[in-house]
Amino acid sequence: MPSRFGSEYTPPPGSRVLVAMSGGVDSSVAAATLLRQGCEVIGVFMRLGSPGETLDTPIADDALRGVCNAEDRDDAGRIKIGKQGCCSINDAADARLVAAELGIPFYVVNFKKEFGRIIDYFVGEYAQGRTPNPCVRCNDWLKFGRLHEYAHSMGASFVASGHHARVAVRDGSPALLRGVDEPKDQSYVLFGAPRARLAEMLLPVGEMTKDQVREKAEELGLPTFDKPDSQEICFVPDNDYAGLVERRRPELARKGRIVDESGAPLGEHAGQHRFTIGQRRGVGVALGHPIFVVGKDPETNTVTVGERASLLSSSCTAAEANWLIDPPAPGERRRVIARYRAHGHDCPATVRVLPDLDAPTPSGRSAAFGVEFDEPQEAVAPGQAIVLYDANEPARVLGGGWIVRAGAAK
Repeated sequence: MPSRFGSEYTPPPGSRVLVAMSGGVDSSVAAATLLRQGCEVIGVFMRLGSPGETLDTPIADDALRGVCNAEDRDDAGRIKIGKQGCCSINDAADARLVAAELGIPFYVVNFKKEFGRIIDYFVGEYAQGRTPNPCVRCNDWLKFGRLHEYAHSMGASFVASGHHARVAVRDGSPALLRGVDEPKDQSYVLFGAPRARLAEMLLPVGEMTKDQVREKAEELGLPTFDKPDSQEICFVPDNDYAGLVERRRPELARKGRIVDESGAPLGEHAGQHRFTIGQRRGVGVALGHPIFVVGKDPETNTVTVGERASLLSSSCTAAEANWLIDPPAPGERRRVIARYRAHGHDCPATVRVLPDLDAPTPSGRSAAFGVEFDEPQEAVAPGQAIVLYDANEPARVLGGGWIVRAGAAK
């Protein structure tokens, strides 16, 4: 068990730690921090596959192998890095260069096959009329699933990443907390990590602001210190989600009806998967006043539009529950702070455990809970994650699940 340091774990000196290096500044500083703490650090890049590339593409340039010649450095002597991206060959090269600068071993692991499950999930959710969150699934299934298994095979006791979140001690057990930099906090996307993994997780930058991370990277001479943050989904670099879905499921690209809440036809669309609950722009219908997508029916390929008030929900039901605490007893009501979008707002609410759902889920877990919001919330979309925080310690993640239905405002 790691020792307590401030409000985060630090591993005992000499611990072997696998660091998931994405080629960005956060994971670069995470690796450097652990190295300074006396850990045996191993850098690993998860090659997931990018559009237009193959995993066996040779990396012939010396710089990509960590051999940094004069032409690999800028006028200030810093190693040059690739362009902005996420999980691409350029990012692998950037991660490799940082590892070379730190003098740590570096490996690229081929998770392309496993990553196919993420893409299949993404396409399947849109086909079913839901709004997916592939980054959360990637953390659940790969970064804190397969990557931990890989770490164990290498004799590593811990897996570290550059996420802006923290692991702390609460009542003698590890707990997941928000990062101190509120705008950059990533605890939402980590809620699905198995509880047993928390004792193996290290999040070295969770106590820093993003500005402090960049300052530390520059101070340490890391070439990623000014690399922009990635904003896109790694397998949709052009942001054309509909195009990806249609390439995988061409039968979805068909005309359907746009109707109002009474069912009256208003126009046509090119596929319900092109719309999300709460969408206002690009609806394709003009009524002289603001209208929003308030419903979708994948069976009939129908999109329903209506007033903003129709987006309000007083409650929701979530499945695939993942608790990072001892779960509440069935029927017990517990006060929480809920968040149903990664960059949304906190909502005071009450949660209670429900009977397991019969419907199949992507993870195979059917455990469910219900959330009642203190105030009606807008655009609570099936398919999105809802994460629960402690009402008495709002930084602490209690758990979360995946929204299967939203209840109309009362």
